Order: sequence, then C-alpha cells, then structure tokens
Amino acid sequence: MKIFLASASRDEVRWAATNGLVDGVITSPALLGAESEPGDTRALVLDLGAIAGVPVHVSVQAVDSGDVYRDGRELAKLGDTIVVQVPFVEDALAGLRRLCADGVRVAATFVFGTAQAVLAAKAGASSVVIPLAELEAVGLDAPRVIAELRAALDVAAPDCDIIALAPATAAAFAACAVAGADAVAVSPETLREFLVHPLTDRSLDRFLNEVSRSHASWIAG
Repeated sequence: MKIFLASASRDEVRWAATNGLVDGVITSPALLGAESEPGDTRALVLDLGAIAGVPVHVSVQAVDSGDVYRDGRELAKLGDTIVVQVPFVEDALAGLRRLCADGVRVAATFVFGTAQAVLAAKAGASSVVIPLAELEAVGLDAPRVIAELRAALDVAAPDCDIIALAPATAAAFAACAVAGADAVAVSPETLREFLVHPLTDRSLDRFLNEVSRSHASWIAG
C-alpha cells in the first residue's frame, strides 16, 4: 500500500521523501494557500514534485466543466508528476472526461460511495479519493466502505486506485490497508505519530540499557 502525504510544505515533503515514507503528495487549495504567497502557487507545486519525485495531486478551482477542463490542462502543463483532482459532481463531469481523454491523470474527489466510485472510474478517473472523516461523521463504517469500493472496482475498473484520505489513528490506517485501499493519505503530524507505538518507549529504554551495559563491558574488555 502506498502512503501519500497530505501537505504542501516543502520541508515536510522533503522530510518524508528523505526517509522513504512517501509515494505521493496530496494538496488542497487551503494547503497550497497556507504555504505560498499570492501568485507563487505554481512555483510551490513544481518544487513539491522536484523534491519528492512522486505524483503530486493538485485540485482544479472550479466545478463548471469548461473551467475544470481549462484549469486541469494548465495544471497538467506543470509536469508529468501532476495528478489533477476534480470534484466528482455532475457540473464537472464533462470536464473530467475531456481531461482523461487528453491523457491527463485525474483523481476524482467528493466520492463517498460505491456507485460514485464506479461512475468516476468509467468517466476515466485513475483514482478516487475517499474522505474518511466525512463518512464517519454521518455514522458510516469507513473501512467497510473502502472494502465495498474495492470489491466493486476490482470488477468494474481494476485500474482505478482507491486513496483513503486522513485516517485519524494507526488502527484506522491498518483497517484501510486490510480493506484494500491502494493508498492512504495522511498529514505530516499523523505520519509521525504512526512511527510510534505505545510500547516504543518501553522497548527503547530497554534497548538503551542493554547497549549501555554492553558498551561498558567492551571498554572493560
């Protein structure tokens, strides 16, 4: 399973890439806006792709099909690493389809169920982004939704990836992996939390004590 970093921070992406922890980057207009000055967003997107050398998801800023197509074409010109995110709503559908027909990689967002995922894949989307928090906020079992999507897409569109967005805990992360998500997108803060287990500190203390005793014996010997 791949790990995507939900961030537009150059430093955070560099940290994740240096440590081999990132297979892709997912941004949003809010994330990009927080990390760039007005008019500097394109440079930031280019930097993110150059730093990590992995796919960088960037959203169009429209829902009208014509505007979606225009924005998507401009984003695609930024480089081969760009994946254009398009809201999966009826008004944007024709634009999404045109982008895919032009060979632009498109990730469909606003996908919450199996029917939407299958239709997005039929329209040409190479991946669907599933926001876990929104599903859970209305009482749905997010991993179960992922599993249902996986089963349906394996039949209808096996080349369409499922990206589980923002699992809040290590258990949720694991559940998405077991359910068949192709990738999980997490914030830098969450990714760092996943590096630690409740037993980590205990094991680290024991290890350091053993190393200290062993080192002392080496010196004495």
